[in-house]
Amino acid sequence: MPVTGLTWSSLRKHYALMPLFACVGVGCVGCAYFCWRLAAKSPEVAWNKKGDQSPWNEYADKQFKFYSPNLDYSKIKSPAPKYD
Repeated sequence: MPVTGLTWSSLRKHYALMPLFACVGVGCVGCAYFCWRLAAKSPEVAWNKKGDQSPWNEYADKQFKFYSPNLDYSKIKSPAPKYD
């Protein structure tokens, strides 16, 4: 016997549960996207073991901030550490 509200027929009877399932679904999708973005776009993560072993050096002169409304980082030159 399934729990009330977890089948499609019982969910149609309880309209108050629909926004709950929608919000939890959107939250799960957002969490999955954020984890994918951290794993795929961060310079600290290197998935290619045969290629460049220091991909973070590519970001020495680039802006790595997701959103910056006030500063233009292309004009600011800060020394990046050299990892060898």
